[in-house]
Amino acid sequence: MQHAPADLGPIKPRAMDFDLDDMPRYWMAGLPVSTAIGNALHLIFPMGERFFVRAVRHYMGEIDDPTLREQIRGFFGQEGRHAHEHERVFETLRGQGYDIDTFLRVYKRVAFDFIERVSPPALRLSVTAALEHYTAIMAEGALGHQGTLEMVHPKMQRLLRWHAAEEIEHKAVAFDVLKQVHPSYALRMAGMALATTLLGAFWVAGATMLLRQEKGLGLREGLRQLRATQQREPIVRRVFLRGLREYLRPSFHPWDNDNLELARRSFQMLAEEAA
Repeated sequence: MQHAPADLGPIKPRAMDFDLDDMPRYWMAGLPVSTAIGNALHLIFPMGERFFVRAVRHYMGEIDDPTLREQIRGFFGQEGRHAHEHERVFETLRGQGYDIDTFLRVYKRVAFDFIERVSPPALRLSVTAALEHYTAIMAEGALGHQGTLEMVHPKMQRLLRWHAAEEIEHKAVAFDVLKQVHPSYALRMAGMALATTLLGAFWVAGATMLLRQEKGLGLREGLRQLRATQQREPIVRRVFLRGLREYLRPSFHPWDNDNLELARRSFQMLAEEAA
């Protein structure tokens, strides 16, 4: 807990009112490939975030630090709201003609009905801490100077700005729980290995599933857009390689990168827009 910024304060869920009506089919840079990459995250986030809550809740009784216990409750509230808002996008995708339910069933069966069921609680917590590190990196990339959000339709931009800011705010909660109940570097690395595999596999699978349903998108044009997207936002390098490099450091803590002010500015922008 000594790593957290002194002005972090309580972590609290924020009730938001997002208007997702008439969302353009290609809300990311006006392109099918970029949008499919973003929509794949919409699909995997809700079940993933509820998994995070279950993984941390398992150890709630072992946490004596009152500050951390309060942060855990805020983490639960924020992740629950994130799951709910991203699930609202499901209806938008269905309305646009996408078949997403087969993918969602397979995702649930593999990741949660099987992997979650057979894995021990400590590994599930370690996976959660690692995935929270990845989402915090994605959040920083979205909110930073010339970030991803500049290419997003304003309606979707508000939802992603809110989610990203709250991800930064609670990015160390699961890690701090893991550090207190199972401070094993080997366990932390095992969780990172499984987290990287699952996130990469389901992210690619979700985006591929969506792109296969784009009847007017040929292979050559799809590859051209993918190259342009990766040049603009190199996910493998900026998310996965950075995440691994930082997490491998034995002394790593999420708040080594104090980007709380980035989240605060985003909350202020949302408040000004609402006013």
